[in-house]
Amino acid sequence: MSRLFKLGASILLCATFANASTQAEAEALVMKGVEFCKKVGVSACVEEFNKPESEFVNGDLYIWANDFDGIITAHPKKPLKGKNLYRYKDKAGNQLFKNFIDKVKADGSGWVDYVWDHPVKGEQTPKTSFVIGIGENQLIGAGVYKE
Repeated sequence: MSRLFKLGASILLCATFANASTQAEAEALVMKGVEFCKKVGVSACVEEFNKPESEFVNGDLYIWANDFDGIITAHPKKPLKGKNLYRYKDKAGNQLFKNFIDKVKADGSGWVDYVWDHPVKGEQTPKTSFVIGIGENQLIGAGVYKE
């Protein structure tokens, strides 16, 4: 029975990682989010990004939003809305939300590396996110684990 359990767990983990999202998928989702925001306005799109079940959530790939003060305005996976994470540091010492803001202010959009809690592994794992500005004081992003 123990061997059967280990085999099943191995198959499940392999299937999970085989379905891991790519950087191209993350960037495409964010660009789809940008188009949606242009169509319905920043407030309405941020409201949609908060929903755990929407066209902007696909497994471990989802859009979140924060303003340029570091306050989370949308996160469909964790109860972070309204929290100021500007000074939050990951295990590697990255001030990721500050880095997201800096990237958007400097380049308009781009990739930022950091570590984040992995939904399967249960530990902080290297991740990269594509971020882009929407409106005057807001950005959205989506990231993928670098496994």
